[in-house]
Amino acid sequence: MSNPETPDPGDTVRNPLDKIQAWLSRTATILSETAVPKSNYDPVRHGALSRFSGLDGWEEIERYWLNAPFAFVSINRDPETDEKRYQVIEPSLTDFESELLDRLYEEIRGPLIYRDGVDTDPERALREELHDRLEEYGVAIDVETFYRLFYYLYRSFLGYGRIDPLMHDPAIEDISCDGPDLPIFVYHDEHTDVETNVVYGETELNNFVIQLAQRSGRHVSVSDPVVSATLPDGSRIELALGEEVTPRGSAFTIRKYAEEPLTPIDLLNFGTFSLEMLGYLWLAIESNKSLIFAGGTAAGKTTSMNALAMFIPPRSKVLTIEDTRELSLYHDNWLSSVTRERLDDSDITMYDLLRSALRHRPEYIIVGEVRGEEAITLFQAMNTGHTTFSTMHADSVQTVINRLENEPINVPRPMVQSLDILCVQVLARADDERVRRAKTLAEIEGVDQRTGELDYSTTYAWQATGDRFTERNSELTDEIREERGWSQSELLTEINDRKRFLTYLQERDITDYRRFTAMINKYYTDKAQVMERISSAETV
Repeated sequence: MSNPETPDPGDTVRNPLDKIQAWLSRTATILSETAVPKSNYDPVRHGALSRFSGLDGWEEIERYWLNAPFAFVSINRDPETDEKRYQVIEPSLTDFESELLDRLYEEIRGPLIYRDGVDTDPERALREELHDRLEEYGVAIDVETFYRLFYYLYRSFLGYGRIDPLMHDPAIEDISCDGPDLPIFVYHDEHTDVETNVVYGETELNNFVIQLAQRSGRHVSVSDPVVSATLPDGSRIELALGEEVTPRGSAFTIRKYAEEPLTPIDLLNFGTFSLEMLGYLWLAIESNKSLIFAGGTAAGKTTSMNALAMFIPPRSKVLTIEDTRELSLYHDNWLSSVTRERLDDSDITMYDLLRSALRHRPEYIIVGEVRGEEAITLFQAMNTGHTTFSTMHADSVQTVINRLENEPINVPRPMVQSLDILCVQVLARADDERVRRAKTLAEIEGVDQRTGELDYSTTYAWQATGDRFTERNSELTDEIREERGWSQSELLTEINDRKRFLTYLQERDITDYRRFTAMINKYYTDKAQVMERISSAETV
């Protein structure tokens, strides 16, 4: 949003309202009575707020609303290069509306900040302030103009400025700005990396990066130009201010927070895990086996860990520890904790939180990512009977082991063997589409007495050819069978029942995390009734 234009040096009018009306007298008719519409916008009765006739030479693949009835996206493809373009369409303003908007911006910002009373609806407060200012000006406008002005004011004060439409798109995972005067790129669920028509100027981008940091409760400056933080909605942001560390200028990346966390049924539908793998992991999680989810950037580590945590028995005490808030559990007995970074010496690190967590006597400890000294405490927790889940950046089982045993983590080899399962995920291609797959599920078997090396075996593996999973014998399930006092037949029956249960949920498209968790809890409390219900459904 641009600032109000600089007043003419020869303008001797001192009253702010007189200045506005003096300007309006040169551009529009001043009315003696209000001409501000009081009716709500109706797309049937009124004209469209946003219009788009297409990009010349491009083929439109799809269009859908981002923030109806204001902004929508038109996704286009170049037939010659197969390049795609994410075109954000917002209300267009006349010259008069643009100038009026610039003046309204400063006039409304103050009253909104210092508005008397407590208004729990900021959108209504903004609409009322806009209406009051226009009434003072006495300018004649129609409903469409009122709501076009309202949209841009809302975008600036309550939204995310130029990228506000992108933040409204649930199909976008990442928003990446590499510098001023460069198009923003997004990672789209269906169209992967796509260039947009959203561009920031240098000054505007610098101000926006500072604003993002402030919105996250952090400080960014030339002396401290790099910040990692979390937006109020849970989205993760990485900020760089100026040209100190990013020579092309200020930059930011936003990893959007999914309001609705994925469930194991989503992972099954996406093909990330097979039905057999989910049944296996469910049994392992219930049996208090510890897991690490490894993979590269955007491989889906945290998403999978969050989804599979829904298998945790309902009354178990769960404690989560994160640098930036990403985990979202629908669990009654859940204590969430987040690290704190300050400019002084009052930081609260992941190591501090993990040590404190052990005093809360949790049964399950979930750590967002292990990178340093907190890993030893995490493995100590494993050795003392706590079940732990965590993520790590690594592309193979051996890489995870090497990272754990060497600088800067330095977990002693005898402690590493307390880990039960390693899940390595990849962002790969299958049928010309980018997919997330659990490449390996490996069981840590202990230290080989002959070689002194850490042994592990692959229980499940993804084959890129044919996009399928292969299965091998599991020593862990035999261990669980012995711990539970089951026969081999009882073990196989239990695993098969869980697969039938998950199939039942998949066939009924139960992907809402609340419904899924409720069904899991029902399974734990009254399995016989649940399986009887499934058997009845199978015979229909």
